[in-house]
Amino acid sequence: MKAGSKEPTESCRIGPSKVVSKKITEIWNEKDLKPIKSYKEKKMDDIKILEGKKVLIVDDEEDILETLVELLDMCAVDTAKDFNSAEKLMHKNKYDIAVFDIMGVNGYSLLNTAREKNIPAIMLTAHALNPDNLVKSIKGGTQAYLPKHKMDEIALYMAEILDNFQKGVQKSGNWFARLKSLFDEKFGEDWQKKDKQFWQDFDKRYVVTKEELRQAL
Repeated sequence: MKAGSKEPTESCRIGPSKVVSKKITEIWNEKDLKPIKSYKEKKMDDIKILEGKKVLIVDDEEDILETLVELLDMCAVDTAKDFNSAEKLMHKNKYDIAVFDIMGVNGYSLLNTAREKNIPAIMLTAHALNPDNLVKSIKGGTQAYLPKHKMDEIALYMAEILDNFQKGVQKSGNWFARLKSLFDEKFGEDWQKKDKQFWQDFDKRYVVTKEELRQAL
């Protein structure tokens, strides 16, 4: 929508016989002014793969667990607040994907267990948000390393990971492409120099296609 234009509102008429009957936030085809698809509908399409998926979330903060359960209401979610409880759940149940905090729940040991059981995992952190933990998470086999202040987007990251797993792609760099500018801002532009060889190898192994990059930005 062009700058200065008004968002369509209740019963707003768009050209002859074209009535928008509800308040909407939509993607518009400006050529013929037809609504293509609402942002909410587009997001639902992107995360449809998550419906009914079995998810394990481990964090020692109750409010984080509650928020993630709400964000992932399309999934069947189990939660744990400590390492031992999470280990028991992983040995007892089968999960499609897991989300681990790093600090407070021994997240790296949980990541090892998830890797042994072929459960794709996301590392979610606030206090361990630094280059060393990012590198350690990737080396440990995480499918994404997500700052907690971006957890409102977690469903999109999870959907991408599961879609890749179904396609046999287990080393996608799409998540990193999306978060690279955030890491640069947080860590400083030269933050990758400390582990230069690791990141050179990462670029070779975790290939991001032009289409993936376009979708990530």
